[in-house]
Amino acid sequence: MKHCTSPPAAETYILSPPSLQSVPYWRLSAFYFAYFAQVGAAAPYFTLYLASLGLAAAQIGVLLSLGQLMRVVGPNFWGWVSDRSGQRVRIVAITLACAGTCFAGFFFVASFWGLFALLLAIGFFSSASMPLTESLTLSHLRGAISRYGSIRLWGSVGFIAAVMLVGHALDSLPVASLLWMVLATYALGWVCALCVPDVPAGATQAEPVPVWSILRRPEVAALLGACFLMTLAHGPLYAFFSLYLVDYGYSKAAVGWMWTFGVIAEIVVFLLMPAVMRRYSLTRILLVCFAATAVRFLMIGWGVSSAPVLFSAQLLHGLSFGAYHAAAVTQIHRWFQGAHQVRGQAIYLSVSFGAGGVLGSLLAGLGWDNIGAAWTFSGAALAALAGYVLLQWNVRLAHI
Repeated sequence: MKHCTSPPAAETYILSPPSLQSVPYWRLSAFYFAYFAQVGAAAPYFTLYLASLGLAAAQIGVLLSLGQLMRVVGPNFWGWVSDRSGQRVRIVAITLACAGTCFAGFFFVASFWGLFALLLAIGFFSSASMPLTESLTLSHLRGAISRYGSIRLWGSVGFIAAVMLVGHALDSLPVASLLWMVLATYALGWVCALCVPDVPAGATQAEPVPVWSILRRPEVAALLGACFLMTLAHGPLYAFFSLYLVDYGYSKAAVGWMWTFGVIAEIVVFLLMPAVMRRYSLTRILLVCFAATAVRFLMIGWGVSSAPVLFSAQLLHGLSFGAYHAAAVTQIHRWFQGAHQVRGQAIYLSVSFGAGGVLGSLLAGLGWDNIGAAWTFSGAALAALAGYVLLQWNVRLAHI
């Protein structure tokens, strides 16, 4: 498997300070664009596809939790493979090809247990991409970590492009056509992954501090616990937001616009993050993000009949995901240095998007059928508030 070894003529580089290496800005950005285009094509609408198969909300919640379940174990496994092989980019490309191949199985499978097996396999292979790519991007950036947002924002652009195109397409095409659209994004992500340059061997050195010594630090444990609660809180949003809107009479195109409003806010926040990080501590940023998340989910739960309320709630996505994720990734990178960088990002993803995502999806499915949508989103707000309290109580965050 060959990688693109020289940049295209039109490619430019964002230069770090003189003591730092140049960053392959456009190739990294292209991969983020493609990867999150796949998320944008699938995440808002796959619930509609599963519902079209006649599955109950609880079954949908279980199926959607499988990808998160694989994020509990998958990132650590792929991080170990990366440490052994030193081939982060090659692993991302291979696992994306495997995930896309498994996704093609949806054309032939419609039973609950068949879907269960496919989603389990897709989740396992897909869990490699983000921890390896995040650590690779931050390794390229080195001392210019605040510029992470200017690369990551292209993932948000890809998400918007996909969610809008797919939403409009599904207003005139059968929901089963979603499978072809998502499969196309897998192919695009694989091509872009082949062109991302790896960090040369020996660019980072192993750290003498054992990883468990880092995890035992109270501020590290508190942040990871809060991240778990943040992703748990997003369970109803990721699993049922689109279905919630369609049930209230919104068109699929309108659903796409609602997701787009949120991601536009996310892009703006990513652009502002370097200046924000220079002015405010990561702690203060995180606390604001958790508070905004609690408010957002209360607005969605009880204000679904009002488009302006939903619009305002979606704008808070810039804080509940954009600023939160940028701050959390940056802090994890500062704590887990050298050879621990991949492990650090893997642990962050496993605890938050993995364990938190699993429980969030399961609880969302149970709550949807038993206590209703509004109270399920209220429970999500309570989880975000618990994360806020954990950070405020357990971490003396002035130094973070």
